[in-house]
Amino acid sequence: MRNEPLANALDVRFSVPFVHRVRFTQDLLGDEQQVLADVLEPSEDRAPRVQFWLDERVHRTHPAMVESIRTFCHAHADQLTRIGNVQIISGGESVKNDVHILERILKVFHVSDLDRRSYVVVIGGGAVLDAVGFAAAIAHRGIRLVRLPTTTLAQADSGIGVKNAVNLFRKKNWIGAFAVPWAVINDAAMLATLADRDFICGFAECLKVALLKDASMFHQLCRSADRIARREMAPALDMIRRSAEWHLRHITAGGDPFESREARPLDFGHWSAHRLESVSEYRLRHGEAVAIGLAIDCIYSSLVHGFDQRHASRALNCLKALGFSLKSDALDDIPSLFAGLEEFRQHLGGRLTLTMVRDLGTPIDVHAIDRDAMRTAIKRVAEEARRDRRAAAQ
Repeated sequence: MRNEPLANALDVRFSVPFVHRVRFTQDLLGDEQQVLADVLEPSEDRAPRVQFWLDERVHRTHPAMVESIRTFCHAHADQLTRIGNVQIISGGESVKNDVHILERILKVFHVSDLDRRSYVVVIGGGAVLDAVGFAAAIAHRGIRLVRLPTTTLAQADSGIGVKNAVNLFRKKNWIGAFAVPWAVINDAAMLATLADRDFICGFAECLKVALLKDASMFHQLCRSADRIARREMAPALDMIRRSAEWHLRHITAGGDPFESREARPLDFGHWSAHRLESVSEYRLRHGEAVAIGLAIDCIYSSLVHGFDQRHASRALNCLKALGFSLKSDALDDIPSLFAGLEEFRQHLGGRLTLTMVRDLGTPIDVHAIDRDAMRTAIKRVAEEARRDRRAAAQ
């Protein structure tokens, strides 16, 4: 019998018509409840079945939220069916560091008989969105996920994205999946009780987006940094929304939402940030690590790729005006920090590809690092942090 000719091979390109729904509200569980109700679409034969998951940290600072969720479900009982109690889950990076928590989430999905047309509504910070989102992505190959981000970082950045993951082998986001959320609702009221340290974290990601995408946003953020640090909500919400819109545009129109190519352009400053987090045993917040990573890569871009030194200096001053210290003991262990380059390459595969900036709004992909110049950049950030500490002590 003859072998089938190679001409019988079929390679067919196709696309999947995803819809990325993003909403902006001021008081979602108050006067704007209908926004949430409207994204929970019924199936042909039943009202939507909905399960709520709540970040424990949010539960502590918003003790009335469980009752607000129950009130919402009661008021919309003709439109949806709540499945089980509101599930409380530990918050912060610890939720991503214990795979047994992932197993618990999946067990709850299982005993609740959730299916592909059920909804999981998760309310919390980026780590909780990541962990519950990953469970929803792999259960039945995908349960509909509605994210209600409660931090500036999640509202400006990760909550809009299509990535879900937990940490494994002491590596950030080593196990995860790409999955487009059914909906994301950025509610301003969720930010009211954030600690100051957590409030400023999201604006490191806003600065990242501005450096990569939008010179006018960069200048506006630098001008508004002091007011944002004082928690003036008008400039803060404006920056969060602009960052969210840029993320949405990148995902839906950038041509590579699942990062199948070699570049991860929205991870500017992140090769070192992820390493700084793990080395600090996650005592360093993600936004704090990103702030340091941005400072390093802005200086490096000015040393190697022609990025205007004035813009690099202004970016560092903006970060400090927002309230970031740029301090980390890991900056003094450069060989350990450089291990983050290989982890970054390995996470995506192929050759090393980092995003740097040539000008405001002009990112470039680079495949090699001048390690001497990078050492200089790291040392300058470390010295900047030490100088600021000395000035503050005087």
